[in-house]
This record gives sequence, C-alpha cells and structure tokens, in this order.
Amino acid sequence: ALGPINIMALRSMRGYFPGVPLIVDAGLGRPSHAATVMELGFDAVLLNTAVAKAAYPVGMARAFGKAVEAGREAHASGLLEPRDVAVPSTPTIGRAVLS
Repeated sequence: ALGPINIMALRSMRGYFPGVPLIVDAGLGRPSHAATVMELGFDAVLLNTAVAKAAYPVGMARAFGKAVEAGREAHASGLLEPRDVAVPSTPTIGRAVLS
C-alpha cells in the first residue's frame, strides 16, 4: 500500500464536506499513513490487509490504534500550516546576540 497519494485532494475533500463523517478505507499499509489522514481531519480509517498480513497482527493493530489517536489529537490541537521557509518562534528579547 502506497499510503495517501494525493494529500491536496484529501484536504480539499475534507474542506468541501465539513460536517460529513469521512473514512479512508484503502491504501493504508503503515500506521504513519493512518496518522497522516487523521491529521487531515478525517474521522476514521478502515483497515484489513495491513493488519491481517502483518507478521504480528495484534502488534500492528495496536500500532495503528496509537497512530489514529495521535493523528486525531494532532488535528484537534491545531497543526501548523506547511511553509517553504523556517520561521523562528523562540523569543529573543533579553538574550545576547552573538554574531
């Protein structure tokens, strides 16, 4: 499974259907894939192959559960928008400038 391929399309779909529960049910092969779609604001993931075909299905199911929780919490907490450049956020008032 390649994971979420078109992030922009998924983000657009979530924005277009704000009150509709959206579930991703295909292409998720790793727990990080589940975390990614949950960070985008999706409501759930539906899994089978990634867990059923894992060497240790119980452990894989547990890993997916943790990833889903982490992605959901990250989305609810307000993720930073991606940027092309780094923007410092550390306060510099009262600190020495060493140049």
